[in-house]
Amino acid sequence: MFNVSENIFDTDMGRYSIKEVETLSGIKAHTLRIWEQRYDILKPKRTDTNIRYYSDDQLRLILNISTLNRSGFKISRIAAMRPEQVREEVLKVETTHDEPDFLLDSLIHSMLDFDEYRFEKTLHSAIVKMGFEDAFTKLVFPFLIRTGVMWQAGSVRVVQEHFISNLIRRKISAAIDGIYVEPTDTAKRFVLFLPENENHEILLLFTEYLLRKKNHHVIYLGCSLPLSELDFVAKSFRPDYLITYLTIPAEDTSLTTYVQRISKALPTSKIIVGGSQIAFSRTKLPDNCIPIHSAEELLTVIG
Repeated sequence: MFNVSENIFDTDMGRYSIKEVETLSGIKAHTLRIWEQRYDILKPKRTDTNIRYYSDDQLRLILNISTLNRSGFKISRIAAMRPEQVREEVLKVETTHDEPDFLLDSLIHSMLDFDEYRFEKTLHSAIVKMGFEDAFTKLVFPFLIRTGVMWQAGSVRVVQEHFISNLIRRKISAAIDGIYVEPTDTAKRFVLFLPENENHEILLLFTEYLLRKKNHHVIYLGCSLPLSELDFVAKSFRPDYLITYLTIPAEDTSLTTYVQRISKALPTSKIIVGGSQIAFSRTKLPDNCIPIHSAEELLTVIG
């Protein structure tokens, strides 16, 4: 697995293995090899041990080829185009196609090129067609899963991940601000937080949006909350539910111990936990803890 250079002034910023390009583009490695060998449209570099790797420009080209190919262009025709022709055709396609695969490629381009205008245009198109919730569950979160894998592998730079995450965070926050909540007697009380050292709050913000839209009373405590503060929250607010997402292992305790401590701090509340630590764990949760793996499961749990 290749890692991006830590030097921000490195001109060859991207260095992607064929498997990483497959993850980002959705194009199978076998197909990438055919495009290279049969059509001479890709020109990956090779390591001293003859393993392919791709630059930022090659990744952008692959995304463009994928977009045009899905819209009906034959690879032979794309291979005959000049680079500027490819870019022009892609822009035409993006204005007339709003299927998730096309939009996903556009979001990845937006991240790689720091193109805020393209991001806003792409997401707006998705929201108009799908609605806010579906645009996030069917487009934004699959996009984040792809880029998250690449970020952990070192093939998407931290600055690129921060750029796109902040744009998405801003979009959700604006949607939350547009919801007026007037809790009723039937409204439930929720506390939302992330553990210490956990700073990826997009999913937590989206959870707040879903709950407020259903007119629930939400206390949003954000990122990196010390576990010791939950005792005070429990006594002061007496929530019906507490929701958190566990993606980074706790430094000083096991997953089992951490969840048990939450359960003990709020014994009369239902504890809803999600995130990769839960998804890949076989830990037996306390009786008042409920694991979730999607927004649909969350809405089913809270009713």
